[in-house]
Amino acid sequence: MTRAKSTQTPAATAHSGDSHDLIRVHGARVNNLKDVSVDIPKRRLTVFTGVSGSGKSSLVFGTIAAESQRLINETYPAFVQGFMPSLARPDVDVLEGITTAISVDQQRMGSDPRSTVGTATDAHAMLRILFSRLGKPHIGPPSAYSFNTASVRAAGAITVERGSKKTVKATFNRTGGMCTRCEGRGKVSDIDLTQLYDASKSLSEGAFTIPGWKSDSQWTVQVYAQSGFVDPDKPIAKYTKKELQAFLYGEPVKVKVNGVNLTYEGLIPKIQKSFLSKDKEAMQPHIRAFVERAVTFTVCPECDGTRLSEGARSSKIERISIADACAMEIRDLATWVAGLDEPSVGPLLDALRQTLDSFVEIGLGYLSLDRAAGTLSGGEAQRVKMIRHLGSSLTDVTYVFDEPTIGMHPHDIERMNKLLLRLRDKGNTVLVVEHKPETIAIADHVVDLGPGAGTGGGTVCFEGTVEGLRAGDTITGRHFDDRSTVKDTVREATGALEIRGASANNLRDVDVDIPLGVLTVITGVAGSGKSSLVHGSIPQGEGVVSVDQSPIRGSRRSNPATYTGLLDPIRKAFAKENGVKPALFSANSEGACPTCNGAGVIYMDLAMMAGVSTPCEDCEGKRFEPSVLEYKLGGRDISEVLAMSVAEAEEFFGDGEAKLPAAHRILERLADVGLGYVKLGQPLTTLSGGERQRLKLATHMGEKGGIYLLDEPTTGLHLADVEQLLGLLDRLVDSGKSVIVVEHHQAVMAHADWIIDLGPGAGHDGGKVVFEGTPADLVKSRATLTGEHLAAYVGA
Repeated sequence: MTRAKSTQTPAATAHSGDSHDLIRVHGARVNNLKDVSVDIPKRRLTVFTGVSGSGKSSLVFGTIAAESQRLINETYPAFVQGFMPSLARPDVDVLEGITTAISVDQQRMGSDPRSTVGTATDAHAMLRILFSRLGKPHIGPPSAYSFNTASVRAAGAITVERGSKKTVKATFNRTGGMCTRCEGRGKVSDIDLTQLYDASKSLSEGAFTIPGWKSDSQWTVQVYAQSGFVDPDKPIAKYTKKELQAFLYGEPVKVKVNGVNLTYEGLIPKIQKSFLSKDKEAMQPHIRAFVERAVTFTVCPECDGTRLSEGARSSKIERISIADACAMEIRDLATWVAGLDEPSVGPLLDALRQTLDSFVEIGLGYLSLDRAAGTLSGGEAQRVKMIRHLGSSLTDVTYVFDEPTIGMHPHDIERMNKLLLRLRDKGNTVLVVEHKPETIAIADHVVDLGPGAGTGGGTVCFEGTVEGLRAGDTITGRHFDDRSTVKDTVREATGALEIRGASANNLRDVDVDIPLGVLTVITGVAGSGKSSLVHGSIPQGEGVVSVDQSPIRGSRRSNPATYTGLLDPIRKAFAKENGVKPALFSANSEGACPTCNGAGVIYMDLAMMAGVSTPCEDCEGKRFEPSVLEYKLGGRDISEVLAMSVAEAEEFFGDGEAKLPAAHRILERLADVGLGYVKLGQPLTTLSGGERQRLKLATHMGEKGGIYLLDEPTTGLHLADVEQLLGLLDRLVDSGKSVIVVEHHQAVMAHADWIIDLGPGAGHDGGKVVFEGTPADLVKSRATLTGEHLAAYVGA
């Protein structure tokens, strides 16, 4: 083969295309950004730092990544754009040099029960094809191994309207792998009847124990009592078979109750429609607690939790079915696949091996493909999303990561750093929002935002190298080399929470005593069994307050005042002061501006074009009717109160004319978790991940309980904020609470009174207690991976 000779001389001038080596952002004003201007080098690793709420995500995700996505969407035909989410242009003056952005954020994966680690990646699809080619006996195409595909058989006639109409007989068959009993969910739900009624009582004696079902309500209790299908004066336990069938499962039928025509239906379908079909997260706390008590989930007895039909389970490759393969830890599955030698599916096996090896390389080899996607932590979900990019041949794209080290043990952070550098070295631009100093240290370029959070942030405090950041006088620079010391003296336990024979997930009959009255930290590498021990073994009953990593759900109408319940006492105080109804002081109720319906903005949907929102001209963005704003409390109207920061409101409701103890208690808790800068009426959708986590913590602090379970409370916290969190944990313990924290951050470990370390590895290599004792003893012994990293952190 001959090659064409290059006509370019060595002295040729550089091509003008090579000069585009910067992403230029000028005048960015998304959320709290204050005309931010930065120049970000391409094909380098840039880390964005700053306190939580300083504007990092607004700059990286809300400005750069959002504009890249919008411009890509505009290249599609208008017809296709009509099916895509419409994106507005970010509020920025100039945005040049951006490339295709691939965002890998912290959003938890869908909680649909049919979504698994295998379906969220390409691994399960490739396994289905593999079994459809090599599985014995052969049962059908790849869909026959899919628990999301039901078997369908149909026959009939169709009329073809083309030329002269003619009727054609048609049959349709599709073989699916879905278990018919659980419909591919792996679990079947059942309703615990004892939570719905007291069978020893009659309906007239108040047998129902369902929240909100009052004995005089004709829509609930009376429709059963006056239906004629059951005797209202007979205890439910003495119902005949026919009566019980009508009471629990009766078909909908019209009945007269107090002269009004209503629909009667069995109790089970009525509960399913009125409670179980709604989003649990959106329910009031007491309703949510009832649903959690009333509904029980058990492993499907027909498929034994595999989600698959009998046919799919019977087809095997070397004595392994697809259900067996998906249940293996991914590192074991990778070994099994590597041992398969079948040239006819060689390319498929190569692709599958590469995907499974990527799981192992990224530190997720302990997962299994049948693990429900909704059970993954934020850090695990983000790393699963990274899988498809590790072997990608794409270059010159922009990868955007949101705290990729979340949920990682210090031992795993080094591995993540290598992956980030590998993406950069392939010629990509890597933008990382991060707080961990270990990851900031590998950056080629650092952008530090601040100086504070919320309205106190939104400016660039530093831009340059890591060495320059260390020497600079910013909050991040000053705290960059902070290291905690192990406490000289620790608190004495007042008792112990005994756990015996814990075997949830990968735990191996763990026996451990968790001390009470102290700060206990449970640690270990990701997948070692920490969350299984805490959430699976500690009874979630009275006196236990659990704050996990599940996301806060809320629309742009939700804000800290509504989420925490703060708005209720404020509305009542306004109503009492002015002699009117509390509903007037809700932007979601009677007091809302009729033009914008209390949203404060008018949103114009332009179909496939980006939607546009503009402040409402009638209420000027205040969200309330003008007449409502005439009512005052302490000289302020309701819109002015919602525009206050937590710190301002704490002072306003703490003393003077507007003194309101109920509101002040909630505001104190918000200030305690470091949210003093957040505005009461700020939409939840504009809060960062760390802010939402702390908002949830503040809400739970109001619950009465002697034991607090916290799952990685340092998530999204800046180095400086961790100090404040430690103070909060100390105050909780000193007030007589027992605090149990699942955590990887060495500063929290060093501050603990007692450490329980799980391991030694992840998955089937973990599940054991490898150390119990004080932080000082762990540092001294260095007997575990955690001990080694903690010793290095405190400089021992």
